[in-house]
Order: sequence, then C-alpha cells, then structure tokens
Amino acid sequence: MKHLNSKNMYVFSKSRTGEIVPALIQGNKPLHSMIDPKREAQRIVSEIRQDSFVICLGLGGGFIPQAVLEHSNAHVCVIDFDKDSINELFANKNYTELLKNERFSLLVDPSCEEIKTFILEQYKPALFGHLKTIPLRTRIDINIPLFDSAISSIKEAIEIVSRDYSVQAHFGKRMFSNIIRNVVTMNNNFFYKENMNIHKAAIVAAGPSLNTQLPLVAKLKQDGVIIISTDTALPVLAHNKIKPDIIVSIDCQHIGFRHFACTNERHLLKNIPIVFDITSPPVLIGFTTRPVFFSSGHPLARYIANNWKPLPFLDMSGVNVTYACLSLAEYLKIQHITFFGADFSYIKSESYARGTYMYPYFEKKQTRLLPLESQFSKFLYRTPFLPPEDSNANNKNYYETSTLRNYRKKLEEKISQMPAEFVCTKGLGAAVSINKEQIIENNRPLGFEQLSINPAPKNLSASEFLERYRDDIAALPPAGERENYFKRLNTKQIQIFTTLLPYMAWVRKRNPELNSRDLLEKTKHHCTAEINAVLQH
Repeated sequence: MKHLNSKNMYVFSKSRTGEIVPALIQGNKPLHSMIDPKREAQRIVSEIRQDSFVICLGLGGGFIPQAVLEHSNAHVCVIDFDKDSINELFANKNYTELLKNERFSLLVDPSCEEIKTFILEQYKPALFGHLKTIPLRTRIDINIPLFDSAISSIKEAIEIVSRDYSVQAHFGKRMFSNIIRNVVTMNNNFFYKENMNIHKAAIVAAGPSLNTQLPLVAKLKQDGVIIISTDTALPVLAHNKIKPDIIVSIDCQHIGFRHFACTNERHLLKNIPIVFDITSPPVLIGFTTRPVFFSSGHPLARYIANNWKPLPFLDMSGVNVTYACLSLAEYLKIQHITFFGADFSYIKSESYARGTYMYPYFEKKQTRLLPLESQFSKFLYRTPFLPPEDSNANNKNYYETSTLRNYRKKLEEKISQMPAEFVCTKGLGAAVSINKEQIIENNRPLGFEQLSINPAPKNLSASEFLERYRDDIAALPPAGERENYFKRLNTKQIQIFTTLLPYMAWVRKRNPELNSRDLLEKTKHHCTAEINAVLQH
C-alpha cells in the first residue's frame, strides 16, 4: 500500500472542555468537536451493543474508541495509516489509557491480507455478536483509496466469517453431538493393505448427465479404475450393478441416511470404505465395517486430532460432496481424475440422476393432490435461476442457481491448483470446465495405506478422552465484563474454548438476549450434559 509521506499532518488545539483535539493542517479541519469531543463520541457510540466487535477507521484523538470501551463490553480495533502521522499523534497526546486496555488493538499501515487475517482470527461472532465499523470521516477523506481498500478487506473477512457462523448457528449443536458420539466408535484402521494402483480414479456425482454416462463408469470399473462415489450417487450406481471402491459422505444432517437406506443390495456396502466427516450422523456408521473419519475443520475435530487420535484433514472449502471427493483424491495423490455427473446445473428440468434418494422419497409423499411431478417441480423452482454466463447460450437446456454456480467455480479453482490430469465427461449441463496445463508427477501406484496416520499421541480410551474433555470444559473460567477473556486463558484453555464456538453460535441464535458470561455458562452446561449422556449410555 502507498503510504502518506507528510511528517506534519496535524496541529493540536484544546476544546472548550480542555481536551486536546488534532486538526488537519491541510484546510485546518478538526477531527472532532472543538466544543466537547467526549460528548460527541458518546453520542456516536450510543447504539453500540454491549457484546460487539468495533472497527474504528482512523485514530484521531482516540475519543471514539475510548467511548466504545467505556460504554460497552465491546472489543475495539483501530485501523490507521502512515506511521509518521501516528507518531505525531502520540507525541502530542496521551493515549496510555486507551493502549493499556486489553480490549483495544491498533493496526498501523496494515496490508489488506493483514486486515483480513486479524478479523478472521480475532472476531468470534458467537462471543462478540455484531461487528460494526465507525469511520472518522475527516481523517478518511484525505486518503480515501487506503481506507477504501481497508473497507474492502473488512467486507471480505466478514463474508467468510458469516458463512461459517451461519452454518454453526444452524448446526452447531448437531455437529457437536455427532462428533461426541462418533468418538466412541472411531477407529481409523480400516484401510486397504494391498498396494492397489490408484493412479487413476473416477469421481461420480449425481447430476442428471450420469443417466447417460453409466456405461462409461462401468467400463472404467472393469479396467481397474478406482470409483469414488458421492453418497448421493451411491443408489444410482448400486441400481446399475456398479460397486464403488470408496464412498464419501459429509452432511451432518440425517438426510445422509436416505442415500444409504434407499440403496439396493445394501449388504455390498459392508466391505466398502466410507469416508465420513466426523460430524456425520453416527447412525450412518453401521452401513460399513470400514468407516474412515476425516476432519473438515471443525475446532473439536482439530482438537481430537491434536490431543487424541490424528484425523486426516480434507479441504472442504467447496462445501459440497463432489468437492470433498476431489479433496480425498488430492490426499491420496491420484494423478488422473475423471468426473461423471458433475453438472452443477438442472438439465432438462431434472435436478438429479434417476435412482437417487429423491425418487423413493417423493413417491412415498405423493398424493392425488400432490403428484410426483409437482414435488419435483417445487424442488426445482425453489431457488431463482441465473442468466447464462455466455450471452450466446440462448438455446441452453440447463439452468443454474447461484449456489450451484458457486460450487462449480470453487471446484474449478481447486482443479486449477492440483498437480493432476483431469477429464470431465461432458453432459448437457454447465458441467465443470477444465482449463489448466496438465501436470503429472510421482507416477507410481499408491494404496490406501496413504491414509494411514501417526500413532495416537495419548493412549487413552474414548471414555477417558471424553471424561477429560468434559472436565476441561467445566473448568473454563467464567467470562467477566469489560475484559479480554482470551487474556485470562492459557494455551490449553484457549483450545478448549475454541471447540465450543460452533455450539455457542447455536445457543446465541436461540438466546440473543444472553450476555457473554451467561452465553458461555449455558454452552458449557449443554456440552457437558451431551458428553455425560454418551458416557452413561
């Protein structure tokens, strides 16, 4: 970023109430009220909620961040530019009271990436609630490009945090409950020991084009290519007598049960490794004798991996099961990958390939007033369609939604970064576009022993691990008012507290009136009760 070079930006005068107020030399513009800057600041922050995260753009005389800290329990971060002008402020005004406050942070000349990183690491919406930005307008106006870049970085970080928080607020309780119950049965020892050649693999998704691609999938299976199936595509493959080599399931909801329950010849699943996100419903584990758990980033999963049993980490930033299959292929270092059914669009008014769970599910629900076609139509049109990206695609016979297009673009982005050769069997939909130089490396056979992980760092049984984890949760100190809670915690306590954040988001969504102290205590109570229920089962 380009910084200001002026070493004399401010002049300093006293307000009527005796406060030192900086004013810009250029235009002689005071940054605050020359009558009562403290009262002005109190008016500006009067609507700040008690538990908030506030970003002030511009330090000025420090009246606004100081008012926030005095008015609320909020954490405050000031972003400003040009260290020489900051030094000028410090040389002419005493900021000691502000700087010694544990809830205050100052970023001087930060890059866009540093701003994003700071927010992603420090802003915990489950604990702090809302994030609010307060601009010091007179300061911003003299260097608009720098502050515009800072605002863009803040918005990008908030979008990332908001996506995660939305998932946590909806599923935080369920994910915690599923993980705790999966810990009891977790045993990542079910791997291929023979040196299978998985130089090539096919990833099978459940888009409508799979209907016409099944003969090609069967041919690759006969040729010894590893078939990695999404759980959604599993019943389609089973109905057509194609047995996948690996199945991937990531949904923490019980909808995943329908994929397996509607599969013909379910006894065949017993010998197939099923790769589960550890947040998956425990009921699914009974479908296989070879479950493999992985972590997609839930803080409790990371804690388990670091303190009990290591878990393979798979990139799940694409937030869909096809992306998870690709991440697994990347983990296994597969060098040639073919996609089937990866349409990411609705083709000829069809949403999924025939044979997926939706068909028997809708058939059971149909009535004379709600026939099968009406249910499919309702499902299809539940989300607005996007106009085609290609202006010449007026005769297209497929439709995209914003969610499906984002899924496709995230997959294409990951493909562009992977050292492998890709083939996308084109259907009639948007499908995946392969635009990259093909790179092949490490041309050697790899087997499932690649999933093998280091021995457990602690030789604890599942019950012993859960008992220690429960006791550590109960031992977390209460959150006090107007303090930086993290400053009170040691490294281990910070790890334990972080594992509770998704559950805390779920609690806050249902109890928005709770302050930080009560929110933490309620979350601790719920989580320890969940663990006790599992231990007593």
